[in-house]
This record gives sequence, C-alpha cells and structure tokens, in this order.
Amino acid sequence: MKQLKRNMPDKVHIIGSVGSGKTTLARVLSKQYGQPYYELDNVVWKRGELRDVRRTDEERDAYLDEIVKTKRWIIEGSQYHNWVAKSFQHADIVILLDTPYLVRKYRITKRYIRQLLGIEEANYTPSFRLFKKMFEWNKVFETDSKPKLLKSFQQENMDFIILKDKNEVEKYFN
Repeated sequence: MKQLKRNMPDKVHIIGSVGSGKTTLARVLSKQYGQPYYELDNVVWKRGELRDVRRTDEERDAYLDEIVKTKRWIIEGSQYHNWVAKSFQHADIVILLDTPYLVRKYRITKRYIRQLLGIEEANYTPSFRLFKKMFEWNKVFETDSKPKLLKSFQQENMDFIILKDKNEVEKYFN
C-alpha cells in the first residue's frame, strides 16, 4: 500500500467482514501514524500459548473501556454487537470496508492455505471447521450485519465512510 498522507483522526473504528482487509488497513495506519491498533477478536479472547480463553463479558467490556478511554486508537473487527457500540460512539470516524463478496471469499481461502503452510501467522489455530465458519460469517455480514450497520450509522448520524477497495482507501487517505 502506498504512503498515506491524510491527517489521521485520533480515534478510528474499522469494520468489515472476514477478508475485507480490516487488519491490513489497521496495521498500515498504525505504522504510518504511530497510532496503536486493537483487534476486537483479541478483546474477546485472551491469547495463550496452548489455547485461547474467552474473556467473560465483564472482562471484555472492561478491556474495551480501557481502550476507548485512551487518546488515540484504531479498533478493527467484524463484530457488531451492543458491547462494541461504545467504540463506535467514541470514534472520530468509522470506516466500513465493503470489499466485494467474491474478493472476500478468495481472501479467506488464500489466508487459510497460507496459514496451513506456515507462511502467514494467525491468532488462532487454523482448522477446516473454522475455515467453513468464515464463509458463514462472510455471508451473514453481507446479508444481515451490513444492512443493520448502515441503517444504524445513518440513524445515529455517525461520521462514517464506505471504502470498497485498495484504490478507494488510497484516494481517501491521500
């Protein structure tokens, strides 16, 4: 990705489906602007050497509270649940990555193969069961979560932008 130039808002929430490019964009923005980024999956899960442990709702909410109270952050994830609402409310901008559905399916497959081959790291142990779940989550995001998100953002008059591909991301940030 090219060097991005736009002045970066202090608090950015990036949401999109599995394979939309959320983590990649968060990492690029974090590196370029010196802003910490957080993956919502890692707010939900305590990562361990042997296995991951799901945080209690109270632990998860307290951890997210700590993050949103800081001065600068980038939060990325596909979750759209009540517990995540506070990060939307505190965000200066919400970026919805609306990458085409078939592109996301391709990326899910590519990521799975790369993880199995040890070429790409994962926060989880790749399994065929999880691989299949990612396709389910992708479909649910497309048919259910995305329409609800858009409606909610419009109703709450939230500052958000929809970016569909790498070119739109680069145009927005340049």
